[in-house]
Amino acid sequence: MATTLTVRDETTAGETTGELVLEFLTERITVRELIRSRVYQEVKDYNAAPASVFKGLVQPTDAEKTLNGFQMKKPRQIDWQEQFEKATTAFEGNRILVLVDDRQVESLDETIEIEPGTQVSFLRLQMLVGG
Repeated sequence: MATTLTVRDETTAGETTGELVLEFLTERITVRELIRSRVYQEVKDYNAAPASVFKGLVQPTDAEKTLNGFQMKKPRQIDWQEQFEKATTAFEGNRILVLVDDRQVESLDETIEIEPGTQVSFLRLQMLVGG
């Protein structure tokens, strides 16, 4: 039986901006598996009906950031593996934070125990421009 986990995108002020339910075969996963599953699912959903806006964790190539996602120059299929690579690089560069039950996870290899009530949040940090 699959274990489900709801992940949320949040702002640094704690506002939820998106939500996705993921299924896992086990109750113990790594952060890397969490990110892989999330990116795979959101790209799969987008590729089923490509649109002008992609609502995902990281920006696809040839897209521009907007308030509600990433504006595609033209609807097209997205490569989930490329998006996964970008997401893990962003996580390792502290541009994406992952909180599990309000505790920041530090490593892609850190294990997460999925239990009833486990809360997972993703926060995208914006780099400040200027000086």
